[in-house]
Amino acid sequence: MTHENLWNYAPTAGHTPDADLTGYRVEASDGHIGKVDKHSNDVGSQYLVVDTGVWIFGKEVLLPAGTLTGIDHGTRTVTVARTKEQIKDAPEFDRDKHLGDPAYRDQISGHYGDGGPGH
Repeated sequence: MTHENLWNYAPTAGHTPDADLTGYRVEASDGHIGKVDKHSNDVGSQYLVVDTGVWIFGKEVLLPAGTLTGIDHGTRTVTVARTKEQIKDAPEFDRDKHLGDPAYRDQISGHYGDGGPGH
């Protein structure tokens, strides 16, 4: 997966441009990680901001849309092709500083770009 494709929903994920994913459960490959707090549908800059709740002490994480493998509107769940550990080990996200920051986006691309660490 190229770094650019990482910031777009995969055609097989089931995303539609008008879908509102806010509040959807987020499932990593090895379990529940939180819920969607915000998302972007801007082509080339699509992402989810996930509120991890108590799992990582109220931390939010930014997930590029290309990490999503499926969206189930019936159960209001999105699945992500990364483990909880990979998501937990991502560069720390601060919504006020990092949304729209190209340097942070490059860090995230490096972290998730090749399937994450160990892949």
